[in-house]
Amino acid sequence: MTEGNGVPFLDLITPHLELEDELLAAVREIVRSGGFIGGPVVERFERNFAEACGGEYSVGVGSGTDALRFALIAAGVRPGDVVVTVPNTFVATVEAIVQAGAWPRFVDVDPATFNMSVSALREFLEARCEIESGSGALLDRESGRPVTSVVPVHLYGQMCDMDPIVDLAGRYGLTIVEDACQAHGSTYFSREKQAWQRAGSIGAAGAFSFYPGKNLGACGEAGAVTTNDAQIAGRVRMIRDHGQSRKYYYQVEGYNGRLDAVQAALLEVKLPHLEAWNRKRRAAAAVYQELLAGADGIRTPVEPEWSRAVYHLYVVRAENRDALGRHLSENNIGTGLHYPVPLHLQAACARLGYGEGDFPVAEKAAREILSLPMFPQILRGQQEHVAAALVGFCQTQASRV
Repeated sequence: MTEGNGVPFLDLITPHLELEDELLAAVREIVRSGGFIGGPVVERFERNFAEACGGEYSVGVGSGTDALRFALIAAGVRPGDVVVTVPNTFVATVEAIVQAGAWPRFVDVDPATFNMSVSALREFLEARCEIESGSGALLDRESGRPVTSVVPVHLYGQMCDMDPIVDLAGRYGLTIVEDACQAHGSTYFSREKQAWQRAGSIGAAGAFSFYPGKNLGACGEAGAVTTNDAQIAGRVRMIRDHGQSRKYYYQVEGYNGRLDAVQAALLEVKLPHLEAWNRKRRAAAAVYQELLAGADGIRTPVEPEWSRAVYHLYVVRAENRDALGRHLSENNIGTGLHYPVPLHLQAACARLGYGEGDFPVAEKAAREILSLPMFPQILRGQQEHVAAALVGFCQTQASRV
């Protein structure tokens, strides 16, 4: 949807208008059945989403944050454990770790993809951890806590380089929980397995968010955990429902984190369109790459040969990012910042003890990144308008040098 000559950052109206009859019919079915919590509609969506992710099980939950928190707990992360992740991510990644009782430790990101740097993870495990004599546990030297899990974040719709992460996790006995909240349908070519693998199917579990703006979005809050482990799936089912194995029989301390049937029904209508929407996002990304090829001072996204990104976001880099953002706004072009302050410098994470300069790649990215309009229904003409404004800005900046 475009107003005048402007380009919105995100269009949540058009896809819902295109599917309006089906969406309303799905809600009507729930209203008439009275089955608002759980039931066959939720179970059907869980089966279909598991299949779409190339996994055995999917468990619907109330949000992406629930999904990651429950996945960590169900995969065996214990209070006091260290969980390794990255600072260039949405705050929910760290919230979930902390709310599972664990202690986040960061490693820097790759300067090309913004995803977890394999070399930084290796350096942390080799130089900042030690094997405890006797128990054989891997300990974080700084805190003395056991390091038990790693959360690679598949940021902006592109998967991390998983083969070496899997190798390091196996070597050090770490559990992998994928934060796939921005990566619905994204795939990774495993050189080890010589096969394409989908986000959420590689680690012990994967966490997805269905926040409305995601590639597969609900009409409210929703999420899911994917796994190939029946025990993990069973634990998540208990955790999301107050810890009960059956009504009023509580096996663990749980949460109220269920996926309601209305959201499941809406997601079930949308799920068959996910692959087509992702193809349109990839096509739009290719158009941006073409149009911005001559924009000096703009660095476009890098997609390695082992990746098929789904471009939840299309993020460019510019040294004068703030001025560029203002220029685009003046041209009625919506943009976003994902994310302006890395988590290790956020007030909420001050107790973790990090400071400026600890993760220079993430810090530099935070100063330079800008998310351009990206949604399946974006038109080439809209992208040409965005690109013309970008190129014009670059030319003006160059003329001042």
